[in-house]
Amino acid sequence: MFYKDERLALFIDGSNLYAAAKSLGFDIDYKLLRQEFMRRGKLLRAFYYTALLENDEYSPIRPLVDWLNYNGFSMVTKPAKEYTDSMGRRKVKGNMDIELTVDAMELAPHIDHMVLFSGDGDFRPLLESMQRQGVRVSVVSTIRSQPPMISDDLRRQADNFIELNELKDVIGRPPREPYVAPESVYDLEAT
Repeated sequence: MFYKDERLALFIDGSNLYAAAKSLGFDIDYKLLRQEFMRRGKLLRAFYYTALLENDEYSPIRPLVDWLNYNGFSMVTKPAKEYTDSMGRRKVKGNMDIELTVDAMELAPHIDHMVLFSGDGDFRPLLESMQRQGVRVSVVSTIRSQPPMISDDLRRQADNFIELNELKDVIGRPPREPYVAPESVYDLEAT
């Protein structure tokens, strides 16, 4: 699927990849992910796309975004839009499809292989365009979740489909042991 002399670019739809990994029960170690694809070819860029809530004092994704930014990923962010739906629920919208598509189209003449981390069927026309320009396209997502996280159209359009669950041992974070507090001196005295 990969050739050592291929120029690669990774395009990571952050929220989509997070949801796919979560549905499979693991967290992604982005350092290992980057190393894995550096091993597979000449990695030119690793883009990570996510929307951020700007008005919140603390965003749970901010530490990840900062870490990725300092560790070789090209971060593409924009403010998320907050709104209230018809049922009165607070919703957040932050679609990054256009940004990812524009970056891929601009980079197409400089890469041999695009690796898209998303199952969003809206990317099918992008894949088709990249292929017409001579770029091979691999899509990383999962069919092992219920429902599958990848659109059937996207999977059919890709040159290669990589099942995210099969990368679990390579790019997954080891599960953390639960923290157990040492017995307190006071607990020992009470017995």
